[in-house]
Amino acid sequence: MELVKRLIGDELELFEKKFSESVKGSNPLLERIMRFIIKRKGKQMRPMFVLLSAKIAGNIKENTYRAASVIELLHTATLVHDDIVDNSMMRRNFFSINALWKNKIAVLVGDYLLAKGLLLSLGHEDYQILKITSRAVKEMSEGELLQMEKARKLDITEEVYFEIIRSKTASLLSSACSAGAYSATDSVEISEHFRQFGEKVGIAFQIKDDLFDYGTGPIGKPTGIDIKEKKMTLPLIYTLQNVDNQTKRKIIYIVKNQNTNRQKVQEVIDCVKATGGIEYAAQKMKQYKEEALEMLKAYPPSAATEAMVSLVNYAIDRNH
Repeated sequence: MELVKRLIGDELELFEKKFSESVKGSNPLLERIMRFIIKRKGKQMRPMFVLLSAKIAGNIKENTYRAASVIELLHTATLVHDDIVDNSMMRRNFFSINALWKNKIAVLVGDYLLAKGLLLSLGHEDYQILKITSRAVKEMSEGELLQMEKARKLDITEEVYFEIIRSKTASLLSSACSAGAYSATDSVEISEHFRQFGEKVGIAFQIKDDLFDYGTGPIGKPTGIDIKEKKMTLPLIYTLQNVDNQTKRKIIYIVKNQNTNRQKVQEVIDCVKATGGIEYAAQKMKQYKEEALEMLKAYPPSAATEAMVSLVNYAIDRNH
């Protein structure tokens, strides 16, 4: 990350100023909530992907900052809405919006952020960037609904799993890379190349997140939480495909009916580890990461490509 910050540190600082301007509210309550959101911002990896994609494809321009702001506005809106859906009281070690201001206000804040993102693009006639980001919003919603539907039956195949994470998680990261490249080039073809690159990174990123559920130590979320929420992740899907029918029925019963029993959840985790589900998922994660990095070789080696490799490695090799 040091390499990334050295290369685009000034651009990130300028982006933060422009993003703060883009979320300004029109009344005291909105202003208070927007200041809270800015204060608790995360690592801003998605804006980094926007800026680096633009730098590799061409040059960072004024519309690149708008693209980064739109992506961050959409990302923040989805986090606000996710916390409502999941009834989550904490986000990045802060209280969530719904915890502090209740669900009704949180829903409206998410809607406000989404609208600000759309209007930012429309106001500057960034129609292609609006098209890229709108597709991401649609796919994220579809992915979330598909996951919820499949969680009822626990019948997710590996193919459906990848469809879910490609839509739910990878779509926003792929749109960040796509929008960044388009802002620098006005080329749909180059934009599509970066979309595919970002999609592969996003899939690897989500598999890494899934693997945290089977780890130990301070990893940012409690071990076994995906099982408690009946989320069928890749290590568990692989395990269900490679155990005998009796064990499979036992695992499904625990996930459906005993998912709040810590001891039973640990039994599932132990079975996944013993069956090789962790190693399989890690191998798939590495495959997608390597495919993404291979796509960068279409562009001449530069400080920007080196920084992008560093950012990809950071995103996927992180420990929280």
